[in-house]
Amino acid sequence: MHGFITPQHLKNLFFVFLFILVLSPTDLPGMETHFSKEETLVLSNVIGLTAITTWGMINWDYFKNDPKKKSEGWFSDTTKNGGMDKLGHFYFAYTLSRVLAAIYEDKGYSTRQGAALGALSSFGMATWMEIGDAFSHYGFAYEDFIMNLVGSVTGYVLRSHPGLSEKIDFRIEYQPKFNQFDISTDYDHQKFLMALKFDGFHFAQTTILKYLELHLGYYARGYPDHKNRERNIYVGIGINISRLFKRFSMPKTARVFNYIQLPYTDMAIDRDLNR
Repeated sequence: MHGFITPQHLKNLFFVFLFILVLSPTDLPGMETHFSKEETLVLSNVIGLTAITTWGMINWDYFKNDPKKKSEGWFSDTTKNGGMDKLGHFYFAYTLSRVLAAIYEDKGYSTRQGAALGALSSFGMATWMEIGDAFSHYGFAYEDFIMNLVGSVTGYVLRSHPGLSEKIDFRIEYQPKFNQFDISTDYDHQKFLMALKFDGFHFAQTTILKYLELHLGYYARGYPDHKNRERNIYVGIGINISRLFKRFSMPKTARVFNYIQLPYTDMAIDRDLNR
């Protein structure tokens, strides 16, 4: 009904809040606690698994069907979303791995320990979500399981190697369609990319190159039911927005742009794989 908050609105508000929490967990009011590092580890996983279970039972039909599995394919033209959902799984597991690692390190774990525990926690939560899917109308997809694993491992590698993390980001770009309140699966307005940041290299530290970066990305359009489907790979050069915010002493905002690509801040050449 017009004027009321629908389940879809609640779902996307949940994802917005989760995303803010994920990107800046220690900066939110009331997040500082006196839990030990071990208690924080257990509590974060309990909260995460409980939230997934509760949300899945309310909105995703978890545990209402007999278990089933299916193959969804990867990035071919015949898949439901052209592979965008697979990159979504990678991005979720990767981001969650990085942020949980930061929380654990803040509580006293070493960089390597925090990175490992963050990756394990992320993969555990993502796997539990996939198990829930198995008992819903979605079904367990091994492709999603693999991308969850790859995302968690990638988060571990970058978090445990700060020098590498200074050079590479994995991001999502989203250009919303404001008359369609859909975020998590609005693949027609998303892009996923890897950014190679020049400011992570010594040769660029004293030149204007430190504000630039190279992009390698992927996006699909027109899936699942529309004509004129596209699957595009692109390369481009962009502005390092995170570096700009660091320049103006805004480190919290800068951190967000390690995970989000601001639209219209790059120039790219793309190729449609469907042609």
